[in-house]
Amino acid sequence: MQENHLAKWLNNDLTEAELAAFKKSAEYASYERIVAASNQLRSPDFNADEALMALKNQRTLKDSKVVQLHPFKKFLRVAAAAAIIMFGSYFYLNTLDKNIVTQYAENKEILLPDNSEVLLNADSELSFSERKWKKERNVSLKGEAFFKVAKGKRFTVATDAGTVAVLGTQFNVENRDGFFEVTCYEGLVSVTFKGKESKLPAGSSFMVIDGKIIETTAPKDEQPSWLNHESSFKSVPLKYVLNEFARQHNIKVEIENIDTDQLFTGTFSNTDTKLALKSISAPSQIKFKFEGSKVLFYGN
Repeated sequence: MQENHLAKWLNNDLTEAELAAFKKSAEYASYERIVAASNQLRSPDFNADEALMALKNQRTLKDSKVVQLHPFKKFLRVAAAAAIIMFGSYFYLNTLDKNIVTQYAENKEILLPDNSEVLLNADSELSFSERKWKKERNVSLKGEAFFKVAKGKRFTVATDAGTVAVLGTQFNVENRDGFFEVTCYEGLVSVTFKGKESKLPAGSSFMVIDGKIIETTAPKDEQPSWLNHESSFKSVPLKYVLNEFARQHNIKVEIENIDTDQLFTGTFSNTDTKLALKSISAPSQIKFKFEGSKVLFYGN
């Protein structure tokens, strides 16, 4: 990128060819975000009366000689303005929420400002405010995540289905379309669903399927199975099992002549696709055809 492209871009003086070249540069996306953020900053109020008075006062002074600015000085002036925009936008953007997203077949480890740990499962989203974190430890979750919360103030996980609150513990939250489950592995967890609070001690779960609270048994392991690259279910409708398979393997699932409300109990691998297909089809007594990035599950 030519060094004067930024100044010409800010002045809207680029030719079509120069603009095309500038948009291909590595810096262009950053400059666009900075300018977009700066457009939201308020400028100081303009007092027309005071400006007119100042102009009248200047007319009483001796006329000064007008000196034409060197083109490079004009560039420096524009660059200085750009620097002010960049620094102002930096502080403005730092007040926004932090947002972490995972795609299909992707997990992420997140370290929160208080050193609490979050392991985010596939096709999930976590957001929180770093600026407000010392005052309130609040996160929003879409999808599934395992939390290791450092001891301290109340820690809250907000989902579309319900709210989970703790002081310091280890627990898993899954919030999918029609499916909500919270499992406590250490300490005590509070779950609020439809205005009613439930206390979960270590080794217990709270599950809601299609708006109905389902009785659950104590988890066998000390952490959720997906951390060991497996997905486990007990008496869960098959449709949620197939959705999780698609999510973990990034494969499109099609269904033909299958009752997806039938209950499934079992485990499948999150890394071995062929083994996972057999683990799902055998206990469900269904068949499958696997081609590339698509699988068809069908009945007899």
